[in-house]
Order: sequence, then C-alpha cells, then structure tokens
Amino acid sequence: MTRQVYSRRSALSLGLGAAALGLTAPRLRAQTATGLQLSWLHSVQFAGSYIAQERGLWRDAGLEVTLMQGGPNAPVEPQVISGAALVGISAADYTAAAVAEGAPFKIIAVAMQKNPFVIASLPGNPVETPADLPGRRIGMALANTPVLEAVCTLNGVDAAAVEVVPTQYSAQPLLAGEVDCLLCWETDLPVAMAVNGVESRTMLLADHGYAVHSQTYIATEDSLANRRADIVKLMAGEVAGWDAYRADTDAAADLTVRRFPDAGLDLDTQKLQAERQVPLMFSDLTDENGFGWWTEETVAANIETLALLGRDVTPDLWDRSILEEIHGG
Repeated sequence: MTRQVYSRRSALSLGLGAAALGLTAPRLRAQTATGLQLSWLHSVQFAGSYIAQERGLWRDAGLEVTLMQGGPNAPVEPQVISGAALVGISAADYTAAAVAEGAPFKIIAVAMQKNPFVIASLPGNPVETPADLPGRRIGMALANTPVLEAVCTLNGVDAAAVEVVPTQYSAQPLLAGEVDCLLCWETDLPVAMAVNGVESRTMLLADHGYAVHSQTYIATEDSLANRRADIVKLMAGEVAGWDAYRADTDAAADLTVRRFPDAGLDLDTQKLQAERQVPLMFSDLTDENGFGWWTEETVAANIETLALLGRDVTPDLWDRSILEEIHGG
C-alpha cells in the first residue's frame, strides 16, 4: 500500500509555477506505509527506533513507519502474522513458542546480545554466582520458574534448594527483607533502586550460560519473500538509529521523554536505563559485524538454553540474510 506525501503547496500550483519558469516539477517520493510492532510500552528500551523516525531515516528511504506500542494486552506475534506490522520485536523463546504452533516466523536481527535477566540482591547479602542460590529466597513471577530452573541446570545447582516466593514485579519485597533476591531485568528494578539511592548487586544470567536472544526482530516467511526491500529499508533505519543511540544515550533518553510526555517517564530513570542497555546490545561481535548480528555459535547456545525451557528449535529459525545485505553494503 502506497500513498503520495505532498508539501502544503498543491501539486497543481507547483506544476503551474514550474511551467511558467520553463522547469520540470520535482518528483515526489512515494511513501510505503508499514508498521513496526514494539514488544512493550514506550520507553528508552526502543529509543533507536525513535531516533530513526525522528531523523527521517525511514522517510528518506520511502517508508512511512508507524511504531506500534506493545504491552501486556498487545502481543507482538498476531500483529506480524496479520500484516499490520511488517516486523515485530519479540524474543527467541516467544518466537519459538509461536513457531511450534505453526507460525511462519524468522528471527532477522538480535538487538540484545545478552539476555537482560538478572538476579538482583543487596550488598549486605549478595547473590554473585548461581552457587549462592541454594538456601536463598527468590522473589519472582511463577511463570519464570523455567528460567530459574534452566540457570540452575546449566550451573549444576539444585533448583529445589532455592525457595521461590511469588511476588509482584517490584523491588519492595527485597527492600523489606521478605526475599533475599529478585529475578528481574537489568534495566528496570535495579535501575529504579539506583535512581532512589539504593545500591544493588546484579548477576547477569547470560554470564552464567543462559543464552536466549532478547529484543529480536521477527518477520514472516511471506514478508521476507514478497516485501524484502521494505524490510531491508526498515532494518537499515533501525541499525542507524541504534548506532546513534549508542553514541549519545543521554540524547536518546531526552528524545524518548519528549516524544511521550504522557507516558509517566522519568528522565533520570530513562538515562540510566539507556546507559545500562549498551553492554547488553553491543559487543565485540557487533563491533566487528554490525548491530543485530549473531553467529552459528551464539545460535547453538540459544538452542541449548531453549531446550531447557521446553522449546525445541533448529538453526533455520534464524535468517541473517537481511543483516548481511545491510552490513555487507
């Protein structure tokens, strides 16, 4: 679906003026409308996309991209399947579950090189390695039990020796001494504590074998076959946007807060979150090959961890051809 985008002057008046001067009227670029489905509510988590849109990177490539907010009541996969979104931002475990149900998805880029799950604790009673978990009380959603069990299995720890305390997604149970640690994302509860002057310790699960690609870009096989050029343009904008984000995370946070004044975003929190995302999203691998990259080795590690989560996948779930076209010039 395409539509022409014009300046405030009508095409008729532009044509008459050009004719009077003996000039040819400039050709106006057709804009192809498409959607990018985000995996959660608007925040600096998606600031690279905001930068791409703000700087006109998609517009200049001929795309009119709508950034579709996600959230608890807005799952990614249905929007991509329906075609409302050309590309969606998901995670390898969610995509694997959808593919098991017959969804024709491919993972085409990996934003977070390291999974953001951490076990957060306080300095006076730190959890620094998986071996510290037995005998501790961990606050978490019961739905994340497979994550804890996978980490324990990967590190030879008896998961039954860890007391799971069902909690809401809040730091309060840890601060109140109701639990010894929390299972959460590196970029949210630890950031919230830091902004409020509370020091915490975080053990990144990815540093202990938990390899599940997060903030992954997915597209359908049909879109890859029939709208490949649009996907390349969209992802090229994402790559450039995230490279700009890395260069100035404070500016990315400022942009996010300005763009969504009614989202209740705190600037200091967004700045710290933006800073803490960088080592999750960029690595020696991306420095060498470009944003979103992965290798056969990282895919193999994902397949091993996904199997522990009950998801059996094969390497062809990942399709690197879009990134190869972008980063290969």
